[in-house]
Amino acid sequence: MAFRISFFLHNTYFLSLCLLFSFEKGFALSHISKHTHTVQFSSLLPSSICNPSTVPKDKASLEVIHKYGPCSQLHQENNVDHAQDIHLQDQARVNWINSHRPKKSTATAPANDTIYEQDATTLPAKTGAVIGSGDYIVKVGLGTPKEDLSLIFDTGSDLTWTQCQPCDGHCYKQSEAIFDPSKSTSYATVSCTSTECSQLKSSTGTAACSRTASTCTYDEGYGDGSYTEGYFAKETLTLESDEINNFLFGCGQNNGGLFRGAAGLLGLGRNKISIVEQAAQKYNRLFSYCLPATTSSSGYLTFGNSGGGGSVQYTPLLTPSGGLSSFYVLNLVGISVGGRRLEIPATAFQSGTVIDSGTVISRLPPAVYDALRTEFRKDMSRYPLVSGDRLLDTCYDFSGSANGTVEIPNITFLFGGGTSVDLGPENTLFGVSNPQRFCLAFAGNDKDDDIAIFGNVQQLTFQVVYDVGAARLGFAPGGCN
Repeated sequence: MAFRISFFLHNTYFLSLCLLFSFEKGFALSHISKHTHTVQFSSLLPSSICNPSTVPKDKASLEVIHKYGPCSQLHQENNVDHAQDIHLQDQARVNWINSHRPKKSTATAPANDTIYEQDATTLPAKTGAVIGSGDYIVKVGLGTPKEDLSLIFDTGSDLTWTQCQPCDGHCYKQSEAIFDPSKSTSYATVSCTSTECSQLKSSTGTAACSRTASTCTYDEGYGDGSYTEGYFAKETLTLESDEINNFLFGCGQNNGGLFRGAAGLLGLGRNKISIVEQAAQKYNRLFSYCLPATTSSSGYLTFGNSGGGGSVQYTPLLTPSGGLSSFYVLNLVGISVGGRRLEIPATAFQSGTVIDSGTVISRLPPAVYDALRTEFRKDMSRYPLVSGDRLLDTCYDFSGSANGTVEIPNITFLFGGGTSVDLGPENTLFGVSNPQRFCLAFAGNDKDDDIAIFGNVQQLTFQVVYDVGAARLGFAPGGCN
């Protein structure tokens, strides 16, 4: 069996609606050569009419909308400073990831290349734009009888948790009712002396026990200052019609930060307590997703058979250690711009490259980013370069472009195993308002030994396959189609 969760594009950072490439109002893309994309704009403003996508029946998707789109009651709030959001939250995420890096790279290539085949089962899902979060979310059931909860999913976290009554400390406002374990017949706490509590401690280092009680507790903090703490417990987790019994999760009694409406988090990391490992017998450590390019498009998160067939190109997953053990690390070996491979030292990516669902803008070693920016600017020299900011420093105003068309050089990421990922315009440029401009959707790290990060803007529209059992990760274009 397998499990698929459908969702829509969430990211309030990427989809600054005042500059959304006008996908809904006449965006057209054609390849004039293998090295260039031509983008035609009929308007720089989004449509004022709600025109949601038809939800594919085979994905069992629920209709969802973007927080600042015309289908949302919060449409009038689209004056949010998205660039400021990127600075404060995305950089905090990057700092958090780099805080986990080992002093020396210990990543190694996998020893096998086993391939698993499975069937598929689907589940409805939503995105953070609906409930105010800046992250992708999925809706799952918890408890008996089940309560539906919207959880952020995160490839860099292991612990799954939700806010729980009676909230002895603090609970922030969420869209659904806070989970009440006293109303569930399948809820059970975990003892301090249990194997489960030991797994929590070995995975996160956050397990603890009260001097006056024998119940296992947890304490988890995140890079943006968000936090959760409470009881480590067992419960029935429902994914569409599939049930995972005795699922280990955090029942949060004291929670705060930037979750903004989500009920908690679904951990997709690599350690023992993640859903990937807890459901390993059911889904064989295999999941995939596609992040769509527009507010009106749908995507999915799948556990089990990912589909894609021969169109998926696989690259080995490296085996990290130490603080990076929860993350998925790739071997990035090169980048080309407009068909020209950048001259990058072989040691440039020695700290590894993390692929992350929670980082918006990809980060590169300083020398690599400088080379990428230089080549990109050469190919974009016909367009006026306008002021950027510290993070997004290569920005353009396309309002005066002839016939409303813009030619963008193709950027290709080259990974170990001969895998190449050709980025489209939606993966290359990032719309920024106040003032209106389009910026190169990459940034340089502060230090040479900081970890490179392949962010979610660069993952848009690709089917991204995490075949953890076979120690490989795959990309396929057109994954949301």
